[in-house]
Amino acid sequence: MPSVVGLLEQRELAARRRVVELREEADRVQAELAVAERESKEWVIARSRFGGVLGPVDETEDHARTERTVPAQGQAEKASLVSVAAKPKSQVPVWREGLDASVLSMDYQRVLQALADRHRLRQGPLACQEMAVVFGLDAVPSKVEVLRSKAKRLVARGWLAERQPGRFTLAQNVTGPGGGS
Repeated sequence: MPSVVGLLEQRELAARRRVVELREEADRVQAELAVAERESKEWVIARSRFGGVLGPVDETEDHARTERTVPAQGQAEKASLVSVAAKPKSQVPVWREGLDASVLSMDYQRVLQALADRHRLRQGPLACQEMAVVFGLDAVPSKVEVLRSKAKRLVARGWLAERQPGRFTLAQNVTGPGGGS
């Protein structure tokens, strides 16, 4: 029959082994936590930089970029449409038949694309708060108001329609970037 002291020593040894195992597991979890925290911070930075993309754009820079993207050979008619459409100090040209969404800055193209996708899927109008979520932004007032401003500007220039207050959809005959409607 084993002695009481021997049984106590066995239990003490088992408890020490468990402590060692738990410390190793804690070290592993701490290392994983450090990696996860670093990754989380990187995503916060990426989101904040992405949010800056939806902010105001220098209009003259946008105009120069639009002018450079026009092909030189065999598309004089399209070139004249682009140069007339994207006048300096006019970030969003007035929509007219034959005007492509590529004359808009990327921010406005993204808004059109989101609404074109909704139209194609027959999902109806989109509110700016919903649009913020679609773009992966926090639906906080500052982000929503930037999107609302862009959507209102697109409505005023004939690219979008606002049939219900605060709910936007593509205007009649307007297609999203790439011509899909």
